[in-house]
Amino acid sequence: MESVSDTFPELQHIADEDLRAGVVEAWETATAETGVEDLHEVPWFPPAQRDLGIEDEWLVPHVRDVTAGAAALAEMLVDRRDADLSLDTVIAGALVHDVSKLHEFDGMDETPVGDLLGHPHYGVHVVARAGLPVEIAHVVLSHTPRTTVEPATLEAEIVRRADEVAAAAIKTAALEDLRDA
Repeated sequence: MESVSDTFPELQHIADEDLRAGVVEAWETATAETGVEDLHEVPWFPPAQRDLGIEDEWLVPHVRDVTAGAAALAEMLVDRRDADLSLDTVIAGALVHDVSKLHEFDGMDETPVGDLLGHPHYGVHVVARAGLPVEIAHVVLSHTPRTTVEPATLEAEIVRRADEVAAAAIKTAALEDLRDA
């Protein structure tokens, strides 16, 4: 199996070594617990893929797209608006925002974790067990409107928006108008 660091080279942009190690631990734990041998074979989001007839979309490119988009947006805000934010939190949060999908789906089939807890509630559990700070758990919990938790920090808002845009880019493969999603 390819290492988490090789799968997600964006890890090198996290300056805080403990935070970087926690992100790696979250992914390593998720793969070990679910028996996933190759992260590149994990589907992006099976319910949407089934609804839209999109077969060849994968989690790793999506996570990397979200991370790149979130980092670019954060860097722009720091450069142009002198925003007070943590680039480490943005990158780490983006890298683990969908770590729970390994527990929620077995290939294209939903698991009890996905059915009963849903996305991204279990992700909070995964990142907390990896020793990641509450700010990262907040990014995971608030990155989607599938929870009632709204982003309370600029870092969480950035990851949420980057995820929305990355998901929209995937959906455009099946839709002419994103309002049909």
